Amino acid sequence: MRIDILTLFPEMCAAVYRESILGRAAKKGVLTVDSVNIRDFAGNKHNSVDDAPYGGGAGMLMQAQPVYACFADLCDRLGTRPHLIYMSPRGKVLTQQRAKELAQLPNIAILCGHYEGIDERVIEEIVDEEISIGDYVLTGGELPALVLTDCIARMLDGTLSSAEGRENESHYHGLLEYPQYTRPPVWRGREVPEVLLSGHHENIDKWRAEQSLRVTAERRPDLLEKKKPGED
Repeated sequence: MRIDILTLFPEMCAAVYRESILGRAAKKGVLTVDSVNIRDFAGNKHNSVDDAPYGGGAGMLMQAQPVYACFADLCDRLGTRPHLIYMSPRGKVLTQQRAKELAQLPNIAILCGHYEGIDERVIEEIVDEEISIGDYVLTGGELPALVLTDCIARMLDGTLSSAEGRENESHYHGLLEYPQYTRPPVWRGREVPEVLLSGHHENIDKWRAEQSLRVTAERRPDLLEKKKPGED
């Protein structure tokens, strides 16, 4: 899979996707991530890509043409049109299910806004969907783009050491993850649940399923309401 991030701060993105799980996935050939500097398509000697919004208001707005030219150049270089996602607080909130769906696509491009956003006309022209990572506002779209990239990458076969590690995580099946423990068996008077020390895998699996339901009911009951009857 290939993900291209269209941004004003390519090095900020590269510092993340070259490290940790994303970096290992790239070395394995599971994932290719690259960033493209929108300023390279500014078309002026100062590489300026922003201007004051019509109608007034605070801040500056990213212009349509540099964004359009950046994406058009990417399409030409790849020989195909990637599915383009704009990271925006007005988009649909990212879910694990959407990440699974996006992981099935061969090419994705992620557009990062900045300042007060992007001229609406280029969004209408080239963007396929808008995604938010939560009901709050950040300075730019780079951090949300990296969150989305990381989330999608974990869904790709070969990114993690085993599919089981991915499937047992919070939200993968619509529930929160069960509590986990490691050595020592007693820490500051707190003991590891006896069932986890028993070696009885059937009982351990049952305990983990019960704990996952308990934690979800206590902390995110809304997730249980979304699950269909009979759904694991």
